[in-house]
Amino acid sequence: MQFKSLVLSNTEVSPGYFRMRMTVPAQLSAARPGQFVMVRVRDAIDPLLRRPFGIYDVLILEPDFDGGSPQTCLDILYKVVGKGTETLSTMHHGDHLDVLAPLGNGFDLGKPGEEKILVGGGVGLAPLYFLAKELVKTDCVHLFVGGRTRDDILCITEFERLGIETYVSTDDGTLGEQGLVTEVLEKELTRRKGKASIFACGPHPMLKAVAALAERHGIPCQVSLEAYMACGVGACLGCVVPGKEHTEEAPDFRCVCKDGPVFDFQELQWK
Repeated sequence: MQFKSLVLSNTEVSPGYFRMRMTVPAQLSAARPGQFVMVRVRDAIDPLLRRPFGIYDVLILEPDFDGGSPQTCLDILYKVVGKGTETLSTMHHGDHLDVLAPLGNGFDLGKPGEEKILVGGGVGLAPLYFLAKELVKTDCVHLFVGGRTRDDILCITEFERLGIETYVSTDDGTLGEQGLVTEVLEKELTRRKGKASIFACGPHPMLKAVAALAERHGIPCQVSLEAYMACGVGACLGCVVPGKEHTEEAPDFRCVCKDGPVFDFQELQWK
């Protein structure tokens, strides 16, 4: 669905990281955790392409006056890394965006009552918060989050308000335990004897390490991939990744935007 969206707020939540709230059609209330949006940041040739953002939250705001209608809103979480996100960071209440949403395939929530482990880093927390809001309705949920420094640890308070136990680690030790988030995760998986399901989103090296842990402990694991995208609908094939059976003689590619961005870790090749 393509639509014009009104920016309601655009707040810097940590140095270089922003959370934006925008209006969306009521149909977007049916978006699934793990799906994403494609945003055109300005009506100009430069930057030409839309930018992909995971859905952080979808919520219904009550009207400010009697007789008004509830407004469906969508939040994204993003980091300023280039011209597109730099332009986005300058937008304020009242600005408009051209948006495609919802796109891609989301997470499979699994069986109710199972223990669920979320693993994220940086803006990889965006789809995990939306997912967490659904999982806590029926499951015991734990969050493992990592970053280079304390500035890369985002929105922890919001997860804790959901009643989620959080484990934080940073490379430099400025917040939580010093080390990689996967090191903390491995200790907890060993203590729990692997009785859990994993949902992860973040940088590829982190996802590769999480996938290795899931395989070692023999537990289910879904990963949400981050990728550069041009179209968001599988037409340009610019965001393909190798599937598990991929070889040079028999190519097996998966399109992140159309086939994902969420995959079972066993569908992909992690070499």
